[in-house]
Amino acid sequence: QVQLVESGGGLVQAGGSLRLSCVASGRTFSSSTMGWFRQAPGKVREFVAARRWSGDNTYYADSVKGRFTVSRDNAKNTVYLQMNSLKPEDTAVYYCAAGGWSASFQKSQYDYWGQGTQVTVSS
Repeated sequence: QVQLVESGGGLVQAGGSLRLSCVASGRTFSSSTMGWFRQAPGKVREFVAARRWSGDNTYYADSVKGRFTVSRDNAKNTVYLQMNSLKPEDTAVYYCAAGGWSASFQKSQYDYWGQGTQVTVSS
């Protein structure tokens, strides 16, 4: 049974940083792309960042490029989203997702989802 468990969300002031973690279990993810999405109240879930479990291919939404970094720790089966220079508009529930090798920014390309972790950025 595939499980993705996010953690690390919280309340932070604008300009601050948070690091989200996503622990993956239940299968081998070496041929997967791991994505981060977010959903703000009343808005659709949107792509944030992604990287392939193997190799260095990474993808970022324009809104977070230069501020967010997605990385992984193979030994811990964990993917991270380092978020710096946070803005109030980054406030959302952040979701980790696992998709196929060619997955990138589309939600439909991801088969497995975590339960989400709340990030709130105060102004």
